[in-house]
Amino acid sequence: MPPGGPMWACWLRLPSDCDPATIHLLMSPTDRSKSPLVVALLFGQPGVGKGTQGEVLGRIPGLVHLATGDMFRGLDHESELGQEFLKYSSQGLLVPDDLTCRLWRQYVQGMIDTNAYRPHMDLLLLDGIPRSVAQAQTLAEHIDVLTVVHLVCPKRDELVARIKRRAQKQGRLDDADESVIRRRLDVYEEETRPVLECYDSSIVHDVDATGLPMQVTQRVLNVIIPAVQHRLANPLGR
Repeated sequence: MPPGGPMWACWLRLPSDCDPATIHLLMSPTDRSKSPLVVALLFGQPGVGKGTQGEVLGRIPGLVHLATGDMFRGLDHESELGQEFLKYSSQGLLVPDDLTCRLWRQYVQGMIDTNAYRPHMDLLLLDGIPRSVAQAQTLAEHIDVLTVVHLVCPKRDELVARIKRRAQKQGRLDDADESVIRRRLDVYEEETRPVLECYDSSIVHDVDATGLPMQVTQRVLNVIIPAVQHRLANPLGR
């Protein structure tokens, strides 16, 4: 093996204009595993339609949607992490940042091991993490954030009405109290703004979440596609 690289480096000639994603594909699995994961972050006020957009976007080839709710629901409660999680959730307490980040790393590794997520070909769309400045700092060495999509609805009354309709449809009584809804909206603004400020303003995009869901999806893709098109391989091989 030649010094400074694997054996293929001594005979493989790449075009001068070779796409970075192609070069990344040719790296050994060990080399790729050391690289930060290419991600986009999805933020949104309660009731803004973030869950709907995440579900739709996750069906697009090359996009993998990961919400923290999925992580917690898929947790094995008999495992060490599961026991730690139950210690807090059973008391109605927030899961500490370090535990959330440990769970995230374990969950993502499981997705990679089962080929549900291919880091060299897929964009990981993170939904609900990082939710604090501490989490953003902890995850910084593990992720390469290409873009931050911040879904916003400027009309607070419309958000309140959306959440009420969802509460009635899904039987979520905790979402039916308007004072509780408005408090949740306040908390979001108080807690999320500092997280957004962890990232360069050039990659943070406020996206209008009003209108038809397909219109919102188009706006989101208009943000994501330019950020990712030269960074990942085409999952369809074209």
